[in-house]
Amino acid sequence: MLGICRGRRKFLAASLTVLFVPAVMWIYLFAGSFEDGKPVSLSPLESQPHSPRYTASSQRERESLEVRMREVEEENRVLRKQLSLAQSRSPSHHRGNHSKTYSMEEGTGDSESLRAGIVAGNSSECGQQPAVEKCETIHVAIVCAGYNASRDVVTLVKSVLFHRRNPLHFHLIADAIAKQILATLFQTWMVPAVRIDFYDADELKSEVSWIPNKHYSGIYGLMKLVLTKTLPSNLERVIVLDTDITFATDIAELWAVFHKFKGQQVLGLVENQSDWYLGNLWKNHRPWPALGRGYNTGVILLLLDKLRKMKWEQMWRLTAERELMSMLSTSLADQDIFNAVIKQNPFLVYQLPCFWNVQLSDHTRSEQCYRDVSDLKVIHWNSPKKLRVKNKHVEFFRNLYLTFLEYDGNLLRRELFGCPSEADVNSENLQKQLSELDEDDLCYEFRRERFTVHRTHLYFLHYEYEPASDNTDVTLVAQLSMDRLQMLEAICKHWEGPISLALYLSDAEAQQFLRYAQGSEVLMSRHNVGYHIVYKEGQFYPVNLLRNVAMKHISTPYMFLSDIDFLPMYGLYEYLRKSVIQLDLANTKKALIVPAFETLRYRLSFPKSKAELLSMLDMGTLFTFRYHVWTKGHAPTNFAKWRTATTPYHVEWEADFEPYVVVRKDCPEYDRRFVGFGWNKVAHIMELDAQEYEFTVLPNAYMIHMPHAPSFDITKFRSNKQYRICLKTLKEEFQQDMSRHYGFAALKYLTAENNS
Repeated sequence: MLGICRGRRKFLAASLTVLFVPAVMWIYLFAGSFEDGKPVSLSPLESQPHSPRYTASSQRERESLEVRMREVEEENRVLRKQLSLAQSRSPSHHRGNHSKTYSMEEGTGDSESLRAGIVAGNSSECGQQPAVEKCETIHVAIVCAGYNASRDVVTLVKSVLFHRRNPLHFHLIADAIAKQILATLFQTWMVPAVRIDFYDADELKSEVSWIPNKHYSGIYGLMKLVLTKTLPSNLERVIVLDTDITFATDIAELWAVFHKFKGQQVLGLVENQSDWYLGNLWKNHRPWPALGRGYNTGVILLLLDKLRKMKWEQMWRLTAERELMSMLSTSLADQDIFNAVIKQNPFLVYQLPCFWNVQLSDHTRSEQCYRDVSDLKVIHWNSPKKLRVKNKHVEFFRNLYLTFLEYDGNLLRRELFGCPSEADVNSENLQKQLSELDEDDLCYEFRRERFTVHRTHLYFLHYEYEPASDNTDVTLVAQLSMDRLQMLEAICKHWEGPISLALYLSDAEAQQFLRYAQGSEVLMSRHNVGYHIVYKEGQFYPVNLLRNVAMKHISTPYMFLSDIDFLPMYGLYEYLRKSVIQLDLANTKKALIVPAFETLRYRLSFPKSKAELLSMLDMGTLFTFRYHVWTKGHAPTNFAKWRTATTPYHVEWEADFEPYVVVRKDCPEYDRRFVGFGWNKVAHIMELDAQEYEFTVLPNAYMIHMPHAPSFDITKFRSNKQYRICLKTLKEEFQQDMSRHYGFAALKYLTAENNS
């Protein structure tokens, strides 16, 4: 901003030099040509050397002045040339029948000129512009609905947080889907000096549903019209943003523009950077009425208090009703109605400089708005094509967008020094828990992980599923990291029912996953798979946290607790639904065991029946799971009995038992103290047994583990002695907690452990 002011001052100084210096020089010389009220010739040829008034010194003085005058004229000639070059570079914008040339720094703030239909440049006011107070809260309103918009808004928020130096208060007008996603995201993000309030977009539908809208944003694209009613009555001003915005500067600079509003100006908008409202894009193109090129509503400054006093609600409704009689529907949602109101009331608008909304639409003229990277403030991807829009600088804009898209959001959890944050109970409890840990403890990092809050983005992709009405539906639950992504398609082919997956990814990996999923016909054809991103933080794989996230967000009464590297048998989904009824799982505490097998072959002809599986077992193509390295994990399943079983059978819990089970959705969570490799499932099965779950093996169900490279965590377990010591310590502490919680009944776990 300081650079802008200096640029204007140089321009002004140069202009004054061209006009002022010659005038002063000529006045001086002209005044000096009078003696006693009579004119005196300046020409040496006309001078009278024999006059008593004429002296040699005065002759030299006049000659010196003439030389100086010629030098000044030459300097002014050069200055005029430079100014003309500068003006020729300035973009020329046409508004209706008027045209003007303006620099990027200009805004328009003269309401009288606007009433007359003339768009005039604002004075710079650089020296007078009040700075935003250090800890002043900046209010931002965003309309966000659905899964895709919830994903897009995160990139906008990241770009704002990256540059910001002030507390922020986001007002999110969201539907039920977006609220669930974003409430969890911000709660787990825990960014200091950021407050979030939600407003139910579904309750606002009746306010705008009467307006036919052809825009791809649908009914939610009209909701910015009702912000004066929706937002708190004591909120005086707000910046309104579309979800497809990227900030390249501190949002406080935009907030400061409110101080430039004059008179009845209540809307801050950037001129539309396409010819849409001029009506010349194609034959018979008939846009809504607008003032010249019209204004784009991707970025709006709203003076809410004044708008309410002006009866904005009545103003836009009457305008919309009148125009819809001939236009029949809107093409650009709220933007059409805003422009129609401004056409009738031009004094309402303060024109923002164009760099506050550089529009990358299909017919954009935004290239006239910037000359250098430093000129850019806000990028607006307002084409349905988004990143695929055609623009000669699109690679630069795309890279700027991708910078924030893949930026580690954990790095934005920085404090604003000197600005106290509002008391947050969750944050205070977390700090208290962490402060109670001993940092000198060799297992400190393990203990700390239990309290780490991982940023979580639920339903990263579109999800749509209604559970079966017979209350028998089962969701497959699993967790994975980037190195198991290739298993997704195979699991979707084997399991046709709903799936809930927790993915442990970095911000950059989340975008790789998105591209992978969008390029997969198998994954894109499935809308009953919930993908929940848990963002990476810390040095351990939080396996049980991931399982809990996936478990928590199922919509069916039952769940199959599996792992991502297992393929269920074909038809297992329907078989489990029948078993739920047969074994009365709704009214009994049962855990139905699906026997686990494994293959060492990467290419396997998957058995289509139990008989075929038994044949492969006999031939050595398949094995019972981990029989050669961890027999105790699945031995209680009693595979010998399973070979001939035709009905479900009961088995007892034994030490280190860790089968894969089907349970009701209200079963206990996994214990978060266990991270990485070791005891994460064992502890959960022990908890189920302590709560008197009955373990029942299904005779005609099976799942097969597919081979893969060892995980990083199992490598650490095998190679790091301290890792194994800490795991043993955590195991002992868990057993002690079990004894305290379940009393005498839990003593068997200590005994079994000692005997094993």
